[in-house]
Amino acid sequence: MTEWIAIVLVRGFDTTTEADMQAVVIDRFGDPKDVLTAQTVPTPEPGPGEVRVATALSPIHNHDLAIIRGVYGYKPPLPAVPGTEAVGVVDAVGPGAEGLAVGQRVAMAGIHAAWADFFLARADRAVPIPASVPDETACQLLAMPLSALMLLDDLRVQPGQWIAVNAANGAVGRLVNLFAQQRGVKVVSLVRGAASVRALEQLGYGPVIDSDVEGWAAHAAAVTNGEPIVRGIDQVSGPAAGALMSLLAPRGELISFGALSGQPLVIETGAVIFKQAVVKGFWGQQRSAEIDPADYVRLISELVGLAADGTLRLDVQAEFGLDHAGEAAVLSETPGRNGKVVLRAGAR
Repeated sequence: MTEWIAIVLVRGFDTTTEADMQAVVIDRFGDPKDVLTAQTVPTPEPGPGEVRVATALSPIHNHDLAIIRGVYGYKPPLPAVPGTEAVGVVDAVGPGAEGLAVGQRVAMAGIHAAWADFFLARADRAVPIPASVPDETACQLLAMPLSALMLLDDLRVQPGQWIAVNAANGAVGRLVNLFAQQRGVKVVSLVRGAASVRALEQLGYGPVIDSDVEGWAAHAAAVTNGEPIVRGIDQVSGPAAGALMSLLAPRGELISFGALSGQPLVIETGAVIFKQAVVKGFWGQQRSAEIDPADYVRLISELVGLAADGTLRLDVQAEFGLDHAGEAAVLSETPGRNGKVVLRAGAR
């Protein structure tokens, strides 16, 4: 399986022809608002087994911004075009690419250079998207939702058991709540602020605990009526990881899924020893590389089905053109968002 995180090397920016397109380019690593520029680059041609897709919408993910800053596990050669997920329409089909036709609407993740008018991808990784799924959902349907589904599978929890997740009003937290609800797994959602509590409760998720309120940990422990919280999903790191560990039952597992605080894990040694707890990481890119093909088809089919029947809707807060990618990146990292920030391409 292709990697979830990718970025493509770009050459030949100095010549403009009818075959050129617009793309977002980084010539150096740094703060996205400072290094993202719209440039004219050659339109790529599909090779064997590839298709070229005319980009409609592409989301800005946290890992995209980490790559742009040069702080992710993968550091591309420069200049480069970011973007790892998109929805669009097949524009050209390379030799030996089967199962797709020009004009077909598809979504893809793990792609190269999605922040452009066109991008290339392996035909066998394209996911046809029904007309009932809007672009706003389709453009972010695969990467984070698939990671959330794989994560939930890896937790090995049974219907009726409790898990806890912090930063629960973010995209992953909402997805974990939705998928857990589908499986009968109970979730204690930790958020910061009354507005975030209301936002999750309005979606039908709960119990939701405001971790800014004094005595929140006792409240979180009480809402399960004495039933153990067997897994914790930490997206914040820093002291928040230790706070989440404090809620876990003996022999519980704390899964590190992110580090929104930018801090290392801060966990009491005694909590790990005396609870005989396990702390482990989850990296969607590596997990997706190892997934069994049958499991991949099963999970993708579940995602598309949930999106097609309206159960899964992924919101977009704001849309920007490729020439305003820097502004879009700033908004993407602004606290309080209730939807994804996306880039809209306009193939010429």
